[in-house]
Amino acid sequence: MKNIVFLTFLIVSSSFSQTIDYNIKNGFMAKGYDVVAYFNNQALEGAKQFTTTYDGVNYKFTSQENLEKFIKNPTKYIPQYGGYCAYAIALKNDKVSINPESFEIKDGKLYLFYNAWGTNTLDLWKQENEKELIEKADKNWNLLKFKK
Repeated sequence: MKNIVFLTFLIVSSSFSQTIDYNIKNGFMAKGYDVVAYFNNQALEGAKQFTTTYDGVNYKFTSQENLEKFIKNPTKYIPQYGGYCAYAIALKNDKVSINPESFEIKDGKLYLFYNAWGTNTLDLWKQENEKELIEKADKNWNLLKFKK
């Protein structure tokens, strides 16, 4: 009987498991920009013929080659903090949408930023202590990532 109760608990709890709240404006990560292209220092919008889904999130790419690179190692290319603005996650503990052309690759990780109305948070990020901002953002994201 104890095994049945435990098994029922396990099934029920796993069916309510949380998923990360990704920033999927326009139905795609990074507003449809190619997350692999960022690693070549390019902000390029992906094409509909080169798409895939990973962890329930849709991605677009500029080429079959970039699509295949992503499929081979998706976690390498996924933006930090679910694709929300890294600066806002760090300093405001808030999920803010991004401008897909405002990005930085740091230590092999992709960070995206808000850039509108005269505020480019990438510039602010670079003016401040990036290491401390990343530490704050990592801590904040652990609390925010499952909140919708």
